[in-house]
Amino acid sequence: MDHNQLHVLFLPYFATGHIIPLVNTARLFAYHGVHVTILTTHHNAILFQSSIDNICIETLRFPSTEVGLPEGIENFSTVSSPEMSPKVFYAIFLLQKPMEDKIREIRPDCIFSDMYFPWTVDIAQELKIPRLLFNQSSYMYNSILHNLKLYKPHKQISNSSTNFLVPGLPDKIEFKLSQLTEDLRKPEDERNLYDELVDQIRDSEERSYGMVHDTFYELEPAYADYYQKTKKMAKCWHIGPISHFASKLIRRKELINDADENNSCAVVDWLNEQRHKSVLYVSFGSTVRFPVVQLTEIAKALEGSSVPFIWVVRKDQSAQTTWLPDGFDGRKKGLIIRGWAPQLTILEHSAIRGFMTHCGWNSVLEAIVAGVPLLTWPVFAEQFYNEKLVEVVGLGVKVGAEVCNLEGTAICPVIGSEKIKKAIEQLMSDSEESQKIREKAMDMSKMAKNATEEGGSSWNNLTVLIDDIKNFASSSST
Repeated sequence: MDHNQLHVLFLPYFATGHIIPLVNTARLFAYHGVHVTILTTHHNAILFQSSIDNICIETLRFPSTEVGLPEGIENFSTVSSPEMSPKVFYAIFLLQKPMEDKIREIRPDCIFSDMYFPWTVDIAQELKIPRLLFNQSSYMYNSILHNLKLYKPHKQISNSSTNFLVPGLPDKIEFKLSQLTEDLRKPEDERNLYDELVDQIRDSEERSYGMVHDTFYELEPAYADYYQKTKKMAKCWHIGPISHFASKLIRRKELINDADENNSCAVVDWLNEQRHKSVLYVSFGSTVRFPVVQLTEIAKALEGSSVPFIWVVRKDQSAQTTWLPDGFDGRKKGLIIRGWAPQLTILEHSAIRGFMTHCGWNSVLEAIVAGVPLLTWPVFAEQFYNEKLVEVVGLGVKVGAEVCNLEGTAICPVIGSEKIKKAIEQLMSDSEESQKIREKAMDMSKMAKNATEEGGSSWNNLTVLIDDIKNFASSSST
């Protein structure tokens, strides 16, 4: 390594939806001549290590035995039961000291940290280096959250199904109390360890050198401007859509290496047989787990609609198929994928017309890049806020979920097949409303791609960010 070369250490959180954008950001830095190291654990490294070039990977032992987890479960996306999630959370807590020691050993010029590692701001200050906080979400989400905490309009609401307005935002944004995350709904005396972590994250934002967002200016210009005015820190960069940005500059490959090439080929072969812009893609990410009764309602809705579909079902839920209507799996109208699916490949295929999604931010951005309208079904975390962005920008139709769950296991009221079917037909039809959504999706796709071209808003932000860190490192060494 050239000692004059900028060295940035990346710390992805242990969930696939967090690993993908942060590793792709590491690839962007490496492409621009930065020496990059990623610090993670062995089984998390296996997910991406063969898809990256010119990047060092440092691994630590995951404390599986100490928390009572089977070997190999090192990621929230690989847990096979709800009881495992708290154990992964505790294991990550136990890893803090080993990670701190490894950072001291590596001594990078900058720490690029997932927001869920708030302690990295302390080690960065100890080493007198900048710490960048990676906030894997939109400016709109962060603006909504900021104003909810500032004005507390939800504290005046007693009925969970009553709409209330979030004041001070560029648009009229309304929520139901039931759609907010639990930390906002619960009384102060019921706070837990996760709530304390959220407080630590907020504190670390103010003490960080800057924040990096996976979004692009043209998607939400009013919120990009608004949010940066609300933050005390001066430095804020948006460099998204990161997945597209990285795959455009560097060899195209699905990042997470859980792929079955034969399965990918079979999916493409099936799509090639479908009519142009006719297929609904249904996927709720790697974490969401629906109860059997809800899976049955989804199956009935797909069965009852006139729309061909691809439906991705979690591997651990696909073994038992009693929730499927008789003969459902064998019909040529639809294709069920069990486990991993080549989502980027599917979304970019000309046969895809719509995407039923949980509104995870990675999925929303991938659909935007592909120009695919969305059928939104948020389940937990920031997903209801992401749905608001889709609604305001005009990129989709809501299924009608109204309850934010504590985690990816959905225990909320079941949405019936008729309601799901109606939403499918609303998005997938040839109505004037549907046509407007498709046109908007295609326009936004062009803007997303232009943002990552040389001279585009995200390209420029990335260049300024890297130059800023280089200048900091140079001034510190003199």
